[in-house]
Amino acid sequence: MTPLQMAAELEGFDRPWWVVGGWAVEAATGFRREHEDLDVSILACDVPALVAHLRGRWHVWNNAGGVLRPLGERWSDVEDPASQLWLRASAADPWVVDVPLTPDVDGRWSHKFLPGEDTEVDEVTWLGADGIRYLAPEVVLSYKARLRRPKDEPDLEACLPVLSATQREWLRSAVERTDPGHPWLGRL
Repeated sequence: MTPLQMAAELEGFDRPWWVVGGWAVEAATGFRREHEDLDVSILACDVPALVAHLRGRWHVWNNAGGVLRPLGERWSDVEDPASQLWLRASAADPWVVDVPLTPDVDGRWSHKFLPGEDTEVDEVTWLGADGIRYLAPEVVLSYKARLRRPKDEPDLEACLPVLSATQREWLRSAVERTDPGHPWLGRL
């Protein structure tokens, strides 16, 4: 699924949502690469609204530490606000959308791995020319850095030329706080 296809699925969903991960990097930089899936995020407090919006069209499952639980009539919300939702068309279909939830602080965006880092959703996202909201590239990279995956190196390289001095400094500080010995620090 592409961001535009997801936007069509979420038409009428009146809560904030935004694209994260590789698709957000691509939107910010123009760097094209293969995508395994689509990653979008919502505030954890909006899970019941999303489940209700997608009812009858998508199967929504909560993945909390590898334990999968279907969301719907029996469970409409998640126990762990830092968990993920996985979406698929039916039990026989593959997972097509990953929704890493964003824990919220009174309806404000918060960084899962940086305690005390919270703000309005509009402060960490931007609206693309396609009308879709994307997570800021420095924030995307702060999540990717902790994983130390080779596939994230090209995303860093693509983002470095488009990051402002302020964005670069925020990213350097975030990576330093989560992983003080990270190899990206020397490049930031």
